[in-house]
Amino acid sequence: MDGTTMHEDGSISQAVIDEVVRLAEAGHEVMLATGRSAAAALPVLDRLGISPRYVVCSNGAITMHRDASAPLGYRREWVETFDPSDVLTSIRAHLGSARFAVEDEHGFYRYTEPIPDATIGMDSERVDFDELLKHNATRVVVISPDHDMEDFLQVVERMGLNRVSYAIGWTAWLDIAPDGVNKSTAMERVRVAVGVPRERVMAVGDGRNDIDMLAWAAEFGRGVAMGESPDDVLAAGSEITGNVEIDGLAMVLRTL
Repeated sequence: MDGTTMHEDGSISQAVIDEVVRLAEAGHEVMLATGRSAAAALPVLDRLGISPRYVVCSNGAITMHRDASAPLGYRREWVETFDPSDVLTSIRAHLGSARFAVEDEHGFYRYTEPIPDATIGMDSERVDFDELLKHNATRVVVISPDHDMEDFLQVVERMGLNRVSYAIGWTAWLDIAPDGVNKSTAMERVRVAVGVPRERVMAVGDGRNDIDMLAWAAEFGRGVAMGESPDDVLAAGSEITGNVEIDGLAMVLRTL
């Protein structure tokens, strides 16, 4: 979503909206798969003019299902959780000044220092670090403002995180999910539910949390990396489109 559908300032170009609406009206299943919480992701559907059956949130740990009787029109269909205490304690030993946030199965965030609202939504509270250890998590976010990207990568490597899935963002930002859970695992579950053949799947993304999804889509269908993506993201897909500034998403959607 961010860096693919939306520009850095949060805007969505009319070209992207037009293509998304065109494809939805033609009968395609057009949906979002994002690292954002559900509360931060669902309002974007209105801006795009779509109401897909499913929305994948929290990097695959939470999948929402359309339900007119539910708040915001969606309910939690599939939720993956894990005990974050070990990984939080380990990371804190390596990154003492990091900021931490933990999302629970209800989409509620507890955080030690402010985290961008666009990522976690408004349903959250600031707590002491020890409080984070008491709740099962769907997602853990770690931000280390004191590190540049290269230093951060080296620290993460040294940590040797086990029994969790993680993706490193554009900056010193770490997303941690339950072991074996990512956007591709959630999207495969959605694909089966809606009955779309593997060869009819197309995924578009720009971040390291999209790598598994792009590789999954590229195996039989189309995995499209945005032009500004890091090299490892570009390598994961089967195609490359233009960057977000020139509406690369709209460009590739026009091919459908």
